[in-house]
Amino acid sequence: MIVHGQTVEKHAFEAATGWAIKPEGACKAETCIPLPFATDTEHLPAVALANAMNLPLVEEPRMNVLAIGPDSLGGRAISSAKAPDLCLPDLDGTLHRLSDFLGQKMIVYAWAPY
Repeated sequence: MIVHGQTVEKHAFEAATGWAIKPEGACKAETCIPLPFATDTEHLPAVALANAMNLPLVEEPRMNVLAIGPDSLGGRAISSAKAPDLCLPDLDGTLHRLSDFLGQKMIVYAWAPY
């Protein structure tokens, strides 16, 4: 999201990111992030908001423009550390499920020729 100036309008931030700004902080579904500033105003401090939510932030001070990136709970990152139950062949062609190795440390090495 592109922000002109040092504040972002609450409804614009909510529409662009899917996060709702509430008294308890920025909330999406059942996840809430406390914010270190008042949320009962229409204009929120953009840098403080991005920092509190650990959102990527790029600033261009000469043009007074900020770019706030997407959150890590979105579609570009997994929301848990649980791996899918992969089923892959070994070098001999025998299939192994990831769940077969539950509780053991293992390395999954992926390679592609492109």
